[in-house]
Amino acid sequence: MAPQPSVSAPLANRDAVLPIRDASRRIVRELGFMKPTLAGTELPASAVHALIEIGNRGGLTATDLCDRLNLEKSSVSRMLRKLIDGGDLAEVSSDTDGRSKRLTLTAQGRRTLAAIDAFAHEQVGGALACLPAADHAMVVEGLRLYADALQARRATPGNESKAAAPLAVRIEPGYRPGLLGRAVDMHARFYARDHGFGAVFESRVAAGLADFLPRLDRPCNAVWTALDGDRIVGTIAIDGEDLSTDTPAPRIAHLRWFIVEDGRRGGGLGRRLLDEAVAFADRTGFAETRLWTFRGLDAARRLYEAAGFVLATESPGSQWGTEVTEQSFVRPRRS
Repeated sequence: MAPQPSVSAPLANRDAVLPIRDASRRIVRELGFMKPTLAGTELPASAVHALIEIGNRGGLTATDLCDRLNLEKSSVSRMLRKLIDGGDLAEVSSDTDGRSKRLTLTAQGRRTLAAIDAFAHEQVGGALACLPAADHAMVVEGLRLYADALQARRATPGNESKAAAPLAVRIEPGYRPGLLGRAVDMHARFYARDHGFGAVFESRVAAGLADFLPRLDRPCNAVWTALDGDRIVGTIAIDGEDLSTDTPAPRIAHLRWFIVEDGRRGGGLGRRLLDEAVAFADRTGFAETRLWTFRGLDAARRLYEAAGFVLATESPGSQWGTEVTEQSFVRPRRS
């Protein structure tokens, strides 16, 4: 008997199913998942993904890894044993539970992950270079939404035909451990890769944040982090002092350190962070909020203008270590 078509997908979605399936197969083939090894390594796809997840999160338990990779415990155990025996992973006892083992990258594992990241950045970057820059955010958002939907479907067994909300990234105010390092890392990687910024820029970001964070006890300063679990995937801050030192009461807010992790741009997270910051500036009574950026960050500019910022000045400059057309934007307070 010939296979019968599935009836689980809602009728309204059937026209989209076949094109998505076709695109998914093509992506799998083009990225090399049909081969026995992946990303220019001698490792299978599951091991490459394990190193990425463990490295990006600073360590995971085997149980957590099973859930993230959507693999059975026995398969993950065999794969992890090979990575440990091969010198890429180490097991570390938990500080709170000696029975629990946390998997971390060794020095060799960090080198392997760096090579994987370099391969993947070249592969994906080369593909994006074939598209107009204006389409990049659309690609990011579409892939993120589809991946979130697949994950949400897995998390709600028996409810496959129902629309399940993707796992939420939450936004929280205030300092949290690792904030400075993650913010600097996200800034440095993005601006180095896409705009050629280097050590001068990274040093300025780090120095500015190091000066700012101890001042969070003052009511005119605030910072927010976007969190996926415990991982920081975005930051933004309002510095109420560095532009208002010559007045008795702060009148000008400085919007600073606005960044969203690679792969999450275009999905609304940046807008949520920006909304938090400008609402705080209005609430606190600043007459206006200013920010400095440079020409070419078109997606960010659209966010700024939607939030009420207008371009105030534009001129050549090199305060970030690279010659760019620097811009300042101003947003008057909204009652």
